[in-house]
Amino acid sequence: MSETARKKKHSELGTFVVRVQQHQHNTFQGEITWIEEDKTSHFRSMWEMIKLMEDGLFSSGEIEKEKLPDWK
Repeated sequence: MSETARKKKHSELGTFVVRVQQHQHNTFQGEITWIEEDKTSHFRSMWEMIKLMEDGLFSSGEIEKEKLPDWK
């Protein structure tokens, strides 16, 4: 799939490509690429991967913490 075609399919908030490279200690390690910003980061756990996604979207102004659902 071309880069242009991939960008057309993205969601409203962002598109992340996750490459899992290994599985250790009951979690995944790999790299995550944020397509819209062309940024790639490595992660050592699923929590770290989710945190990278969250930090990227909050810093870009795409979403505001106040608009997230309450998960209580």
